[in-house]
Amino acid sequence: MSFLKKLFNISEKENKQIEEQEVYLSLDDLFVHNFKEKGGKFIYCTTEIELKRSFEKIFKENNWSTIHILNKNLKTFLPNKISSTVEENKFDNPVFTTCEHLVADKGDILFSSNQLGSKKLKDFTDNFIVYSTTSQLVKDTGQALTGIKSRYVNNLPTNISSIKNYNINNVDDNFLNYGNNNSKNLYLLLFEDL
Repeated sequence: MSFLKKLFNISEKENKQIEEQEVYLSLDDLFVHNFKEKGGKFIYCTTEIELKRSFEKIFKENNWSTIHILNKNLKTFLPNKISSTVEENKFDNPVFTTCEHLVADKGDILFSSNQLGSKKLKDFTDNFIVYSTTSQLVKDTGQALTGIKSRYVNNLPTNISSIKNYNINNVDDNFLNYGNNNSKNLYLLLFEDL
């Protein structure tokens, strides 16, 4: 390292200034960076064909045969080879759902009762596949909650929660989260809609 410093005449002070410079990322880049830092698996799709192929690869990678759909409208995205179930109280299979927002500054995925019903995240299986669109990206939790409030003016959803960790083996030592571990093995299928 000192050889490079001598070669380019970079002083220790200049080197420290370079390292301390803030990097500004676009909203989508910031989300992807934070999401992947937490162990999330991210797949970007621009067509429905790409979406179905990605689904098949996820299933093949994990040796899954059936998926539990929380939103019946999502069934159109499933390839014909994959069977699905919509049973209300059986969550043994991986879960396929939508979300309210993608929170860029933390890499979190925000859900409400519109996706999860009255169930808590911890009641579901460890394996999630989430379908989201680029228009659901927001800067922070405040913008996400404002978006929910403006979208559902007369019928605000309940059970607003987020998945904050995408590694099911990670132990959260935060005493505020005691007994509320919502870590999930999560795949995000992000569809370009803008």
